[in-house]
Amino acid sequence: MAKTPSPCIDVCKFKREGHCIGCSMTKAQKSLFKSLKKDEHRSGFIQMLTAQQERLGKYTHWDAAYRKKLAKRKIAAEKVL
Repeated sequence: MAKTPSPCIDVCKFKREGHCIGCSMTKAQKSLFKSLKKDEHRSGFIQMLTAQQERLGKYTHWDAAYRKKLAKRKIAAEKVL
């Protein structure tokens, strides 16, 4: 299986109290994701991030954009999300 890709959707504007307006990650979280090597850790990070997005609100666009990114890389969304 291909490595779980970053949740970044290439918007990268940190305006919402330090959270990216595209994916909700902070700069520290973005660095943390890059350091994760095991796929189960990356998948766990994605689950944490989606919970964070629900809590913060305003990130309904992310799911569709990330699914498109997964499809381009031929990764089943069900295995990641």
